[in-house]
Amino acid sequence: MGVYPTTKAMEFAEEQGLDLVEISPNAKPPVAKVMDYKKFLYEQKKREKVLKAKASKVVVKEIRFGPQTDDHDYEFKKRNAEKFLKDGAKLKAFVFFKGRSIVFKDQGQILLLRLATDLEEVGKVEQMPKLEGKRMTMFLSPRKTK
Repeated sequence: MGVYPTTKAMEFAEEQGLDLVEISPNAKPPVAKVMDYKKFLYEQKKREKVLKAKASKVVVKEIRFGPQTDDHDYEFKKRNAEKFLKDGAKLKAFVFFKGRSIVFKDQGQILLLRLATDLEEVGKVEQMPKLEGKRMTMFLSPRKTK
């Protein structure tokens, strides 16, 4: 093609039934390209849509325990947590202390650590148990499957 002055380039584009699109106006001389602009915009939107579809959305599921959760309830919630992690969601497990039950915060921590060790195969601990007000929270994320 070669380098054309603006008017010649516009005539050249018009002859071919295409558009003259300025690619980088700050360059010396400015860079322009002869193309079908509507087709270019369509392809650009299509590329963006594909990239957006490939982007993963992070889902956070929550599981709530009491400081004195019994074994049956614990096993039930552990199975749900395992299912959430296998589905690829992050897990927020927390112990909620009501009223004076805050004196059992060591039991709450033991409960969360037990959950972390039981779910070791399907999830890894992202944040160790941390007390925030009346909640002790721990985050788990799914392990990458091979």
